Amino acid sequence: MTDFLLANEPAIRLSVFLGVLAAMILWEVVAPRRDRHCSRWVRWPANLGVVVLNIALLRAVIPMAAVGFALYVQGSGWGLLNQFNVPYGLAVVLSIIVLDLIIYLQHVLFHAVPVLWRLHRMHHADLDFDVTTGARFHPIEIFLSMGIKMFVIVALGPPALAVLLFEVLLNASAMFNHGNIRLPVKFDRILRWVLVTPDMHRIHHSVIPSETNSNFGFELPWWDRLFGTYQDQPAEGHSRMMIGLETFRCARDLRLDQMLLQPFRGKAEHHAVRRH
Repeated sequence: MTDFLLANEPAIRLSVFLGVLAAMILWEVVAPRRDRHCSRWVRWPANLGVVVLNIALLRAVIPMAAVGFALYVQGSGWGLLNQFNVPYGLAVVLSIIVLDLIIYLQHVLFHAVPVLWRLHRMHHADLDFDVTTGARFHPIEIFLSMGIKMFVIVALGPPALAVLLFEVLLNASAMFNHGNIRLPVKFDRILRWVLVTPDMHRIHHSVIPSETNSNFGFELPWWDRLFGTYQDQPAEGHSRMMIGLETFRCARDLRLDQMLLQPFRGKAEHHAVRRH
């Protein structure tokens, strides 16, 4: 089974992505959390276009990707986990948890360092918050993230299956927690102890700097509570809160060409080391 999963990694990841995307789009239509401020026809071509661009660039420049690299590292006996007789199942679980912690720390770093924030703010410059926002990242940020991931894989030596599961879960959870979907309040409060929910992560996309610099988790919610970056609710409430940044609020900023140019435009405004 493991060999089958690893051999079919691209197809599995694409199938999960398309399946979760379709399910979330349907959920957003049936039970939306907020009214839209921009037409999907204005936002979605660029948001989905950058996904296609990122996949094509990654496959062209780094065809091995994270799972293939993990197989190579595992075969070479590199990494901490390969130095000890750790049970396979435990190694998989530990690896997923450590990789998720690294993604949290990376996310904080991309808010804290102005030059990195220039790249990451493209994700925050969306004027609405829905499933496509969860895949809207600048190609340079995607490459830097892959570099960080590969460094961690070398240091940790995780099973390749753990890397595959983590990648699939991260992509699926990113689409889920960016969904414009309504969950029962009581269920949301319970769920956000084990998974980042849309109501939890939406606060991170508030135009208010102190809210932008909270709730950094993508998958596991524990790190925000542990490191003091958790915020329970937005000041203006979920229906009234403004999404995005104070800059890049014109309709033309939602075009793909303008999104790709955003890191080179304007000033690197508020970021995490300057909490307001």
